[in-house]
Amino acid sequence: MNIQKMMQQAQKMQKQMEEMQAKLAETEFEGTSGGGMIKVTINGKSELKKLSIDKSLVDPEDVEMLEDLIVAGFNNAKKEADEASSDAMSGAMGGMGLPPGFKMPF
Repeated sequence: MNIQKMMQQAQKMQKQMEEMQAKLAETEFEGTSGGGMIKVTINGKSELKKLSIDKSLVDPEDVEMLEDLIVAGFNNAKKEADEASSDAMSGAMGGMGLPPGFKMPF
């Protein structure tokens, strides 16, 4: 094993991961609920960027349903962002020759 080569490979991978994380942070993910009547857009840092609510859902007598739909829409968008991040990281780790199922602690 060549330690110097391994260190260079690790530095290269670290730079690639930083670039990937920056790109993911700027990527927008949309989640929906209520059959598309609620649309939530977040970025890769899980910051809420946009919220769209169909006017037919606005009922002062049933605010709880609207709140639940917003939470569901956000969670859907967050799941999309998490999956994209996981897929990107898995692709970056593919060149390291790690054993199958190995998870990096980050």
